[in-house]
Amino acid sequence: MNERRRTTMLSRGAESLYWMSRYLERAEHTARLIDVDFQLRLDQSPEAGSGRWWRLLEALQAPPPEDGKIDATTLTHILTLDRSNSSSIISCVAAARENLRQVREQCSSAMWEQLNRLYLQVNSTTSGEAWLLHSSVFFRAVREGANLFQGLTDSTMSHGEGWQYIQLGRFVERTDAVARLIGTYFNRLPYSPDQVVESEEYLEWVGLLKSCAAFEAYCKKHTAELRPLRVAEFLLLNPEFPHSVRFSVDKVHDALRAIAELTERKAEQPVRLAGRLRATLSFSQIDEVMASGANAYVESVRQQCSQAHGAIHQIYFDYPVEAELAS
Repeated sequence: MNERRRTTMLSRGAESLYWMSRYLERAEHTARLIDVDFQLRLDQSPEAGSGRWWRLLEALQAPPPEDGKIDATTLTHILTLDRSNSSSIISCVAAARENLRQVREQCSSAMWEQLNRLYLQVNSTTSGEAWLLHSSVFFRAVREGANLFQGLTDSTMSHGEGWQYIQLGRFVERTDAVARLIGTYFNRLPYSPDQVVESEEYLEWVGLLKSCAAFEAYCKKHTAELRPLRVAEFLLLNPEFPHSVRFSVDKVHDALRAIAELTERKAEQPVRLAGRLRATLSFSQIDEVMASGANAYVESVRQQCSQAHGAIHQIYFDYPVEAELAS
């Protein structure tokens, strides 16, 4: 009976760490996207901004307003402080804290204090015109709070099985989020992907790069001349940039291999699925990706990421206790 209880708690603990990391990554990603949108509004017409708002809702899989109308205030509330939206910043931070609360004994006190501090800060925020005018401070605090938590995790937690689940959740979420965001830009591209973008379109592609914290890194590699082809290559296939899809998938694969070795559980399926996606990204050429359709490519990446998530859940979080005891 004691061994059965211990095994069940291990699976629950692994799942809590995994989802804690996913929710925190989602909050940080959402804060960055909204903050970039606020910055772009200063240099664009209201008409250009309204089109981007619908793209934001699509990229973040947020529910549209019931009346079908959207403005800056409505958009910000839905994505930031709307508790009925499970992917809003306030909901994600709360979910991350609750998952970490369930496994406090497995994390350091510095981790718990930082996430609790971020939770209290977010929950003390109330929407209104005054807050909207200074919302960039809030979004910066969410981003920096999430990044500080990751730094404390790396510095104060043993890099064993629990730490690997945190890495796994972080990069599964990032793979899906970045691929989904890229898809919203390429599913209705009205011109050649190798064409230099100008005018307001230039700001839109700057927005995509900044939404992935990639603008400076891209400029160092390609200069500030923006071509959708190069942007797609950088965000999809770059093996060195932390917010590229390929980098994230590499980290997912590394974490799965480490967990398989640490748990000694038969876990060929999630490792194989992540390895297949890693190989696809490693050997893809951007010209071929564009020829076959960038949107179809990122949807395939998302589907394979979803399959890997399903296998992770089945193998590590929802496995039969009897099977574990018999092994």
